[in-house]
Amino acid sequence: MKEKTIVCISCYYKGYDFMDEMKNLGNKIILITSENLKEKNWPWHAIDEVFYMPEVKPSVWNLDHLIQGFSHLMKSRKIDTVIALDDYDVEKAALIRETFRIPGMGQTTHRYFRDKLAMRQKAKDSGINVPEFTAVFNDQEVQDFTEKVPAPWVLKPRSEASASGIKKLKSKEELWNALEELGEERHLFLLESFKPGDVYHVDSLTFNKEIVFTSASKYLAPPMQVSHEGGVFRTKTLGRYSDEFKALEEVNAKVLLSFGLLNGATHTEFIRNREDGKWYFLETSSRVGGAHIPDLVEASSNINIWREWAKIEDALLKGKNYEVAKPTGYYSGLIVALIKDISPNYSDFECEEAVKFIPIDYHVGIVYKSKDAHVVQERLDFAAEKIQLEMLNILPPKDKPSS
Repeated sequence: MKEKTIVCISCYYKGYDFMDEMKNLGNKIILITSENLKEKNWPWHAIDEVFYMPEVKPSVWNLDHLIQGFSHLMKSRKIDTVIALDDYDVEKAALIRETFRIPGMGQTTHRYFRDKLAMRQKAKDSGINVPEFTAVFNDQEVQDFTEKVPAPWVLKPRSEASASGIKKLKSKEELWNALEELGEERHLFLLESFKPGDVYHVDSLTFNKEIVFTSASKYLAPPMQVSHEGGVFRTKTLGRYSDEFKALEEVNAKVLLSFGLLNGATHTEFIRNREDGKWYFLETSSRVGGAHIPDLVEASSNINIWREWAKIEDALLKGKNYEVAKPTGYYSGLIVALIKDISPNYSDFECEEAVKFIPIDYHVGIVYKSKDAHVVQERLDFAAEKIQLEMLNILPPKDKPSS
């Protein structure tokens, strides 16, 4: 089968396994990335060409320059597909596809996977539970919302890839002050009701509109909590036959079908409201989950989401069928935290269940795996306590971590 040319776009260092797998499948890889990532350990053996973009501000490129550069690229190369490796790159890839008529997700659909206001409205219109929300364009609409929906509220960026920039507000005065502070950027935010409850994430793979693999997990310390209060990020997988897993599998399928996802990897978050017990949609993205969640998923299922996504894209390009292996039935847990030292001493954490120590500067990262969910929970609790007492750093890292 003739090799295809794939352009991968990433303003973060990620997607190593994706590019490696794409090369193994006999394709040509072109990487477009940020200039400040030149020294990263990219899979150079798999990359045929690389182009660098200067960042206007963190993770942001001049899109006119990107399009101009891409037009030069197109003169001498036939590009078969464009892949966004990070959340920040989804809109860049959609713009390129629309401009050069390259198949794949366009700008209308991409908004459902990038713009939190668009995705909430779409979910609501599709009969999916969402926390009460409003755009903040109009003062009277905001006023009406605050009269109808009691505080606390959350002011959220519409297209931020992580929990940064989210503000929890307890009064109308706090809200109006926060909106005033936003100034010209106010339209880039939305306001929603704060729902206390447990937060879950569903990581899945879709091929020709069919969800072929689903992993569901529960955050023990959600990203928003960690980004606001510091501390230790933890998440654990759910048993595939549990009621929670089945409920999440069902609502995740409804979201992806309603939003028009055809192919690829997705990371979607839900909250189970403590007050009414119902599942509420929080947000979704058409990419592999960050924060080393793929390592968690692989430990429990033996499915590497990055590599399977590459196989899906290869099958689509070459008109082949795609089937994913049957997942294994382990439980797994992930813990990641910012620490004082550039690299941690893992000797106190070594045990049969610790299957991976993740090498990230100024971080501790461990993946646990067991046939017993309670053992995974115990390991996560032990590690969290030890990290909290002896290693944790609540200062910002010297370098921006991968999202």
